[in-house]
Amino acid sequence: MIRLKHKLPALSELMQLNLLTCTIEELASAQPQPDAAVFVQTDNAWHVAHASQLTDDHPRRLNEAPWEPAMAIPLTTPLSETIPLLQDFDKLLLIDASGRPTGYLDRSCALSAIFNAYEVLEAYFETMIKTMDASISVIDEETRIMVWTEGAEQIFSLKAKDVLGNPITQYFPLDMLETLKSLHTGQSLYRHQHQPREDLVVLINTNPIYLHDKIIGAVAAETDITSQVRLNQELLNANKKVNHLQQEMAKMSPASDPFQQIKGTSLAIRQIKSMIEKLSATQATVLILGESGVGKELFAKAVHDVREGANAPFVPINCGAISPTLFESELFGYEKGAFSGADQKGKKGMIELARGGTLFLDEVGEMPLDMQVKLLRVLQEKKYYPVGGTKQIEADFRIVAATNKNLEALVKEGKFREDLYYRLNVVTLKIPPLRERIEDAIELAHFFLYEFSLRYNRPIHAISQNVMQNLMNYDWPGNIRELRNAIERLVVFATDGVVKEEDLPYSLQGQVKSPAIELPDDLISLQEELEAHERRVILRAIELENGNKQAAAKRLGISRATLYNKLNK
Repeated sequence: MIRLKHKLPALSELMQLNLLTCTIEELASAQPQPDAAVFVQTDNAWHVAHASQLTDDHPRRLNEAPWEPAMAIPLTTPLSETIPLLQDFDKLLLIDASGRPTGYLDRSCALSAIFNAYEVLEAYFETMIKTMDASISVIDEETRIMVWTEGAEQIFSLKAKDVLGNPITQYFPLDMLETLKSLHTGQSLYRHQHQPREDLVVLINTNPIYLHDKIIGAVAAETDITSQVRLNQELLNANKKVNHLQQEMAKMSPASDPFQQIKGTSLAIRQIKSMIEKLSATQATVLILGESGVGKELFAKAVHDVREGANAPFVPINCGAISPTLFESELFGYEKGAFSGADQKGKKGMIELARGGTLFLDEVGEMPLDMQVKLLRVLQEKKYYPVGGTKQIEADFRIVAATNKNLEALVKEGKFREDLYYRLNVVTLKIPPLRERIEDAIELAHFFLYEFSLRYNRPIHAISQNVMQNLMNYDWPGNIRELRNAIERLVVFATDGVVKEEDLPYSLQGQVKSPAIELPDDLISLQEELEAHERRVILRAIELENGNKQAAAKRLGISRATLYNKLNK
């Protein structure tokens, strides 16, 4: 294994091999090399002297110079545990697993290695600090500033030469210092919006610095987002005005923009709009694919508006929400007296209602197989019979279908007719999920904010940058529908006109709730049972302390190191 230069070396790397070990009886006849260290064992004690000092003129008695006390330690002892021993012994004899001497460690050699590792670490640290653009500040346990980067100088307009060594409380109000909370409570923050001054907004990360389970300082990394917050507010205000003007124009102009309700300027959305525009002079069947919640009906309506007249009907039918027994009568209508309970006047079906316009088959993958056959016949012959009728009716409509299912897979499984699939799949529009066009989330969020602020009569004055960050970082499995619901929740709770991070739905706050631990049904050992229970208790403590491991350890009555050992296990 390669040792990193800034880490302390193992004893085997510092070990010197020029030594002689013997007993007091063997000493008289020993012939060590001139540069060797001579270790002599008496009872359970060791003494050491340099061979060059053991001359014929000098008595070889162990209770006087040049002999010094020594100690034998295992070769596998970490250097960190060896350093205290070097305070009492100039040389330490190193022994292998079988107890045989393999070399020795010299105090001066160990000191040189430690100093070299420190120099390398300091060089790495200083260069890393100088290379960072972000603001990095470090304080010690007495709140004195130990590190102040160029990024911190730029954000806070304080030079490092003026602040280093001084308490950070000299430059900032106590209630504005998140670093002090980390120092005093062990609290950590990640991408937390913070305002250290009235004219400054930052995203801050903080962590306490631990040494042997004791907090000896705290570090803060900050990124200036003042301009983003200002631009976000300006964008919000601009979107309010644009949405208001759009609604006013829609009231005044009957020929509104077919894409008015489709929000977003991402490349994917622009390409889909371009494809829809090319359908204006066609009557081709359109199949819209996309996950649940992406707004497939809005795109279907845009297709309709692009190629149909202003008064042409747009008739949607949800194929998954109608009972199979009623599907035929809903689609084709029925004559009077066609079946028991039927309206005596008869009823027009969806196809008739869509005459001269568009029939939108939403969730077409849920259509019953027998209805698929009948719909296919209508598409081929352009004629159909209403339920209980004997006279054919001419069909005059365009089909737009949509589904969140894989129709090809359903065809292979025999759950969807292949011939109908190819009849529907003439022009395909695939609507990307929100996570694949996350840049549209901001515009959509502002649109929904305006919509709900009008509905609930709650003007929104400000949006936390943390809220926008959470919206951008979330995967949105429920797509635009989920985003709309989240924005409605924010407006409902924004009683003071400010949208706050704590009002976000739980899933958007970056908190992952630990799943419950389920024990196997079969009998397990007592040790396994205890370990499973201990794991549940630890996870529950961390959950109660909102992820703060220092506080969780205190709640459990164990040290932070013990908690980390148990978590690793």
